[in-house]
Amino acid sequence: MSGDTIQLGDVTVTRVVEWSGSIRTVSDFVPDSTPEGRAALAPEFRDPDDDAYHCAIQSWVLRSKGRTIVVDTGAGNDRERPQIPQFDHLETPFLENLRRAGVEPEDVDLVVNTHVHYDHVGWNTRWDNEEWAPTFPNARYLIPRVDRDYFDPENEHRRPPVHTDADRLRRRGSHLVFADSVAPILEQGLATLWEDSYRIDGNLTLAPAPGHTPGSSVLKLKSGTDRAFFVGDLLHSPVQVAEPAANSCFCEDQAEARATRFRLLGEAAETGALVVPAHFPGRGAAEVRRSGEGYELHNWAAFDPPRPTR
Repeated sequence: MSGDTIQLGDVTVTRVVEWSGSIRTVSDFVPDSTPEGRAALAPEFRDPDDDAYHCAIQSWVLRSKGRTIVVDTGAGNDRERPQIPQFDHLETPFLENLRRAGVEPEDVDLVVNTHVHYDHVGWNTRWDNEEWAPTFPNARYLIPRVDRDYFDPENEHRRPPVHTDADRLRRRGSHLVFADSVAPILEQGLATLWEDSYRIDGNLTLAPAPGHTPGSSVLKLKSGTDRAFFVGDLLHSPVQVAEPAANSCFCEDQAEARATRFRLLGEAAETGALVVPAHFPGRGAAEVRRSGEGYELHNWAAFDPPRPTR
């Protein structure tokens, strides 16, 4: 296997990086974390000089039972993203990176959006002939029904009221994400909206992991003796492994997010599952084991660390 691909049972897993670098600070992203926990992240996941949060935006390509599956689709190019200026009208070679991994957009059979946030649904679509068109025209897009309903602007009345300018900016950004990255998939009839659980094949199952968003999910891989959990934004930073009670600033339901994180980390520790978060740079994924009141990472995957995006 190459430095971008590992084998788990009968499933090959390839990492495709869209963007890697520093953004904001760990204190911003994981405000509940302790100074001691943040200090332990340096230098790979945090800059000790300015507390910069090191992250990657990436997709995972799974080849299972003869099908090609893309898990999360990054931020996407050409988007209006006022809520996060660093990714406003982003331009990256993501599709070229995907092709280097041996995947043409037309080859993809399934797309999994673990949840409906801008950096997980962006390449659902691309700008083509003055409109947002599906990037993967032959794929079914698996979208949690709960998130589809929650983030639909027509259901705005179901969401918490906004009070500050920052809240209003985030809400406007959320509407833009739905309009350019979700609505076109729904309109083309390419979405499969699932709830409770969804079995993709004999190796892969989607299960709810609510809290970060109401419909956040985890993709569980079980093939032979190998296990892996693709956990989306259950973990933004390794500090949340050591301190599972520490939520990210983007978690919609704080109590539920904590409970889900404790539950899935415990399950991963008991089963020896590889934990594959959406945004870890470095080796990208690792097993976990219990340590005090939290967990620790060990047995890192054999992925090559991504280079910072210039």
